[in-house]
Amino acid sequence: MLIDSHCHLDAHEFGDNASAIATQAAEAGVSWIVIPAVEVANFDVVAQLSHTIPGCVYALGIHPIYVPQAKESDLVLLRERLAASVADNKLVAVGEIGLDFFVPGLGEGELREKQEFFYSEQLKMARDFNLPVILHVRRSQDTLLKYLRRISVMGGLAHAFNGSDQQAHTFIDLGFVLGFGGAMTFTRALQIRRLASSLPDTALALETDAPDISPAWLHPASNNPQQLPRIAAVLAELRGQTMADIERQTTENVARVLPRLGSLMMA
Repeated sequence: MLIDSHCHLDAHEFGDNASAIATQAAEAGVSWIVIPAVEVANFDVVAQLSHTIPGCVYALGIHPIYVPQAKESDLVLLRERLAASVADNKLVAVGEIGLDFFVPGLGEGELREKQEFFYSEQLKMARDFNLPVILHVRRSQDTLLKYLRRISVMGGLAHAFNGSDQQAHTFIDLGFVLGFGGAMTFTRALQIRRLASSLPDTALALETDAPDISPAWLHPASNNPQQLPRIAAVLAELRGQTMADIERQTTENVARVLPRLGSLMMA
């Protein structure tokens, strides 16, 4: 059993084929797919997919790249939607939220301030509704951690992690597991591969971020969740472990930090 802990199954690249794509992934051994929202406009879609496609769960949040066009009223809508959906066992986290200081302009001036405001407000919602978070981490690790120290949440997933050893262990100490996917499959991704090979077993999660971050054998074509077993095989090779070990440990890790998903898996 494998869990794709981060997959945008609602993306336009998949068209109307989300169900078929999830079925193909399941046949390849991917039993669960976590679908994070990115803006208010796709809240309904990710929830609907999770209730109509077996093995799918969802998160609600406003992605930092969508923050520039977002309004403060979107935060009100998010809080209202979380309140209305908190009893839905398919809602497993607040996400995808975080900070992006890589995209030109986003990490500067008013846009940086707006990103940090949206991030901190969404952390407060996760705290208030006792939900974990799914974090977007791109050249923003230290600032993300600064807010996590101020606003205590129950942990979650640091998606597509690419930071230092010290930053990685700080996220781990705060109750997070770190997501590894397609970027890890490129031999030139030395830091990511080093982290993937050296971090504790309990710190690892697998993801595709499909249709983005395609693995080396697909790049530059779009990614899909069916690639997860092959990505897992790369992780197993880097760590000198068996596929069975990687499947078991990463599944346990995601179920631990997303306890609602863990409960569904035991049902």
